[in-house]
Amino acid sequence: MTALPASEAVSKSEATRRFSISRLIRRIHMYSGLFLAPWMLMYALSTLVMTHRESVQSLYSSKNPAMVSERELSYTRSFPSTSTREQIADQIVVDLGLDGAHSVSGGRNGQPLVINRQHAVATRRITYDPTARNIKIERQEFRTPALLERMHRRRGYKEPYTLDDTWGFTVDAAVVAMIFWCLSGVWMWWEIKTTRFWGAISLAGGLALFTLFLFLI
Repeated sequence: MTALPASEAVSKSEATRRFSISRLIRRIHMYSGLFLAPWMLMYALSTLVMTHRESVQSLYSSKNPAMVSERELSYTRSFPSTSTREQIADQIVVDLGLDGAHSVSGGRNGQPLVINRQHAVATRRITYDPTARNIKIERQEFRTPALLERMHRRRGYKEPYTLDDTWGFTVDAAVVAMIFWCLSGVWMWWEIKTTRFWGAISLAGGLALFTLFLFLI
């Protein structure tokens, strides 16, 4: 067997290495896109809903989803005078079997405490009246546009809720993936020589339009 000249052997080795890197980038680009497709679809549809909010709202009888009464019950638990609104709310959602991410409003100067229990499908409003010692639970009427917008705006990393931490991690992963897709797209465009001209036109056109919007809107 005749040995390849040193320069040809190095060239072949370099080509093999470049092919391996290119294949790895393409595989990551493809599999991450497939894995994160539900997130991308959700962000795309929810952005359309928010951009065309008035048109979407016109499809319903009211702009905002109605709150439907779910149940009322007496609540006799006593809280120390030093308890904060957040501590009271934390205990109430546990007692109701509705523990999870929530926000709190009211609850000062004898006013009812309102707990908004966040949930993608069935957001609930829990109103605790310490004077009447009762609780009213209302559920927001389901609407697909409202679901999409809630998911778009939903934040993660809310201790001690593991599911919210996991959601936050997947959102971070989606952001990192989008940055990677931009960079890997440039890589794949540059690799195919026949697409370089029109690819350059597309890249320059996108940058120019974005810059125009940046300064004019």
